[in-house]
This record gives sequence, C-alpha cells and structure tokens, in this order.
Amino acid sequence: MTGDEQLPAHIDPTVPSVARMYDYYLGGKDNFPADREAAEQIIQLGRRMGSDIREVALANRGFLIRGVRHLAESGVRQFLDLGTGLPTQDNIHQVVQRVTPDARVVYSDNDPIVLAHARALLADNPGTVIVEADVRDPEALLAAAAGHLDFTRPVAVVIAAVLHFLHDDAEVARIIETLRRPLVPGSHLMVSHGYIETGQADKEAVDVVRGVYRRSTSGAIAWRDRESLLGWFEGLELLDPGVVPAQRWRNPDEDPYGWPGLARGGVLAGVARVA
Repeated sequence: MTGDEQLPAHIDPTVPSVARMYDYYLGGKDNFPADREAAEQIIQLGRRMGSDIREVALANRGFLIRGVRHLAESGVRQFLDLGTGLPTQDNIHQVVQRVTPDARVVYSDNDPIVLAHARALLADNPGTVIVEADVRDPEALLAAAAGHLDFTRPVAVVIAAVLHFLHDDAEVARIIETLRRPLVPGSHLMVSHGYIETGQADKEAVDVVRGVYRRSTSGAIAWRDRESLLGWFEGLELLDPGVVPAQRWRNPDEDPYGWPGLARGGVLAGVARVA
C-alpha cells in the first residue's frame, strides 16, 4: 500500500494492524510502513525465541487450507470464518468451492481495510459474504452470519490465529461456548492458536513481543498451551491427529505449505466434530 491510496474511514496507517502484519508475513503487499516495521520486529524477536514467524504464518495457512478442504470433502457445506484477515491465495471459499461449488461461506472481521478488500473480491460470488463483526461479541456475530447460513444444518466454525489476541482466558472460554451453542450434529469447530515453550523462551524477547502487539490494533497477545485447546474441544469428537503443531495436522509430504517443525513455539491446531 502507498500513502496515496484512499483509506477507509477511521484507519490510522501509523498504528500497526495485526491483519496487515500477517499479510506481510505471508509475503503480501496490503500493508503500511508501520505494519512492516512492527512485523520485522516480531520476525527478529521470533528468531531469538527459537522460531520464524513467517514460517509460523505459513504453517497456520497450510492447516487452514487442509482443514477446510477435508471438511468440504466430508460433506460440510457451510463455513463461518472468524477474523478472516486480508484476502490471499487459496481463501476458504476458493478451497471449499473447488470441492463443492454450492458451499456457503461467511467471513467476519472488523478491520475496515479487510472489509473493503473482501467485498471487492466477493462481489461476483453469491455463495460467499463478509459481515462486519467482532469476535468479542459472538452473539452479534452469529446473528449476522444467520442471514447467510442455516444453523439448523451443519456449519464449520473456523477460528484461525485469532484467539491469541485476547488475553482474558474467561472471555475466550465464553466466546467458544457461545459459538458452539447453536451448532447441530455434523458441525465442526476448527481452531489454531499461538504457543511458545515458555520454559525455554527468551523472557526479554517475549516481553518485547507483547509490547509490540500492545501498540497494534489487537492491543494484546497471549500464548496458550495444548490443554487450553483441548478444553475448548471438550465434549466434541476430536479428529485425528488431535491438537498438534499446525504443520503436522494431516500434512502430506507434497503439501506446498509443509514445514518440518518449530523449535520453541508456533501454532497449535485442531478440528473437532459435534456428535
């Protein structure tokens, strides 16, 4: 992005956006100097903590693509993606509609730039919409999605690399509980979330990372462990191989998003079915 472009209202390009930072990690160009500066800080700090954030982003992206493709191949025809971020290659609707053209997809986000880009991309795709919604208000989000999805039939709720921007564990638990409530049998919950092995991490680097994200649009970052994710899936049928690093979730050798592993952190991921 350049400073000459017409920006949506209420956008301050000097404040780093987590959506635009993620776009930068993936090699995109929908970002501003402030986003790139903050992202480069995280890249350098990540190396001190034993991981490469660009590889982490690719690992998460690979899980997202493999996961929704598997669900579409399993017969799921409705998808709700929370905090979708900026469009990139192989967006959810593109992946699932290659499997089943009649799939319906609802993206949700509250970033004006994300909304503008997604609406332009989806203008000619009646099966897919984006709604303006905040994950912190799951009731309103579900109400908005209900205009396009039929919650009396199975829906896959996708929450990829979003919840680690909420530091309050009780709030996250409430969000998960609310989103699970309307899901009928055959629905799925698909989650990825950042983690670090805190016993091995560079504490100073961790504190600086937190500081960078406090100055961003998210205002926070919180890492959680495997037990936390397992708690969110409690009562559901967890698909094999369970909660694992994202790059290891059903990742064949030929997958273009494959990556051998992380030394001290990355993204945990899992998918579970409503029985």
